[in-house]
Amino acid sequence: MLDQIHLLAAVTVLGVVEQAYFFLQVIYARRMFGISPPKISGPPEFERVFRAQVNSSEYFPIFLAVLWQAGLFFHQGLAAALGLLYICSRYCYFMGYKESSSERLVPLYFSSGVLWILVAASALGILHFFLSHYMGLNFLQLLSV
Repeated sequence: MLDQIHLLAAVTVLGVVEQAYFFLQVIYARRMFGISPPKISGPPEFERVFRAQVNSSEYFPIFLAVLWQAGLFFHQGLAAALGLLYICSRYCYFMGYKESSSERLVPLYFSSGVLWILVAASALGILHFFLSHYMGLNFLQLLSV
């Protein structure tokens, strides 16, 4: 079983480390600009770091769900590769947002596209499972005919 999920687990750990890095960046920005919790407003430089971290945190559960579904039901290698692309694009998003709100857009759109591909792979994998398990139809075999 572990050989079927090791890539997904590795990408998950990388994603968690990335989230921790984003949290630390907010702590650093709070200290740098003198913004004590629970305040969430301050100079634009702080607010951009804070929003980038919050936005990334909001999307992280969605990312994990579709990463694992795509990996388990469709293909582990493809899901892991897409997961790495997502993590890289989220890092670019975060760093771009730190600099300027307009610098976040390209990585944001790219990471959203990766999420949609993971959603599609998940849906196809689950559909294939249901059709083959409950109806005896091999969806992938039907596509190749």
